[in-house]
Amino acid sequence: MDFKDSPEEAAYRAKVRAWLEANAKRKHGDGGEEMEVESDLSMKASKAWQAKKAAAGFAQITWPEAWGGPGGTPIQQVIFNQEEASFDVPPNPFQIGLGMCVPTVMTFADDATKSRFVTPALKGEEIWCQLFSEPAGGSDVAAVRTRAVRDGDDWVINGQKVWTTGAQFSDFGIVLVRTNVDKPKHKGMTMFWLDMHSPGVEVKPIHQMSGGSGFNEVYFTDVRVSDSQRLGAVDDGWKVALVTLMNERLAVGGSTGAQYGDILKLSREVMGAAGPALKDGAFREKLAEWFVQTEGLKLTRFRTMTALSRGQTPGPESSIGKVIAATQMQDLANAAIEMEDQYGVIWDEGASPLKAAFQNSLMFAPGLRIAGGTDEILKNIIAERVLGLPGDIRVDKDVPFKDAPTGR
Repeated sequence: MDFKDSPEEAAYRAKVRAWLEANAKRKHGDGGEEMEVESDLSMKASKAWQAKKAAAGFAQITWPEAWGGPGGTPIQQVIFNQEEASFDVPPNPFQIGLGMCVPTVMTFADDATKSRFVTPALKGEEIWCQLFSEPAGGSDVAAVRTRAVRDGDDWVINGQKVWTTGAQFSDFGIVLVRTNVDKPKHKGMTMFWLDMHSPGVEVKPIHQMSGGSGFNEVYFTDVRVSDSQRLGAVDDGWKVALVTLMNERLAVGGSTGAQYGDILKLSREVMGAAGPALKDGAFREKLAEWFVQTEGLKLTRFRTMTALSRGQTPGPESSIGKVIAATQMQDLANAAIEMEDQYGVIWDEGASPLKAAFQNSLMFAPGLRIAGGTDEILKNIIAERVLGLPGDIRVDKDVPFKDAPTGR
């Protein structure tokens, strides 16, 4: 495992850092007040920053020149992300589109579609969302009930999606629908791209316990899409969806929010009956466990970076990292709030420690444990594909979708 940049990587890091220093402000302390990504002011700033990165060749570093990128390496993208994290930049509402949706379109669409969408997405002029999850599907992406019925050269879509991030400000989306109920669930789906402003598309933001509304319900009522908007073959949508899902799980493999160092600092400052919380033996045991987890996560990410630096494909590190990081975020935030005792109920960036980072993490962590694959799904992936354990029994694997048990 390599812990240092190669000479080429060090030179690229210096180039990136110099560009960021010239175009953005470094974070100082806890940083400035963050804007809501839903606000018009935030969106304007985000689009301007994305356009500036695109002009400099930093929008999607790994994209080939044919897609409008510089054809850089994955480790160069990692380096840019690391450096950008030290600067006070606007929120990024383009991650889903550029990281998941547009690559799927570029893999399966015709040349005219590729030519139409890649540049506006790269420059931040258009935003995409991913329409997969459904109310009755749970963690099973293949349990799609939203239907698409062929009508001449068009398809008519009816149904509902849920937990769609950014749908309320998206221009386009990729949608997974059921096109054949006589085949098993994995073999009767088809993928389309669609205009989110099409007649019959209704978006309803979901008010989250964190106070934000990043997730949405999306309803389709007789929404017409052309067959030219189809991605991949009819009834072969699962193959297309896997491309998107692999990108999604890599994109959400890390975590944000309060970290181990933050709760260690807080434990020195919060006073209990016997002195600082850091003196409590039981709490010190928790700190030791979190320290080991944090070091394990850091080294696991180094393994990913080493593989990328060598031009190799990373293994299961992103799935392992997400399972640990999301759970740790929730446990750490809960312990910090309990440590604050009655003051832990105060959720105020001006009054709570670290600008209420622990409170925000506690409310955000449950969503992170679901997004990009639940803990249970990722543990199954690790068990079956990494450890070689037998797969779960799937009683509906070869059953036509119309005959599959529904629990009713």
